Amino acid sequence: MGALLYGTPATSHEIDDRALAHLQIVMVNKFRRSEAFAFQLDASSAHGTGRQTLWLHPAIPLQFSFNGSRMPAINPEWVRALMDEANSGRGLRILPEPAQQPASSGLTTAA
Repeated sequence: MGALLYGTPATSHEIDDRALAHLQIVMVNKFRRSEAFAFQLDASSAHGTGRQTLWLHPAIPLQFSFNGSRMPAINPEWVRALMDEANSGRGLRILPEPAQQPASSGLTTAA
């Protein structure tokens, strides 16, 4: 399990390394465009039970801390789904990972 650390002083939110790697791509891209957005997540036992919503803003410190040393393979379909969610009125939330589409070779066959 990795952690998303946010704010000053930082609050820590445990997130699976694979999901965190995909969230990192979405969050960094939103911040590059100077976009603030809501992020909904399940509350850890340290923060009570239920759900929390964080307001993420590019000016507030954000850190991604991974438990594993290897970067997981990135599923572009999942990144797209998460980005769509971040751009919605609900804000970003962790969605289940969709099945990855097989890579196309770019070649077509004649019939």
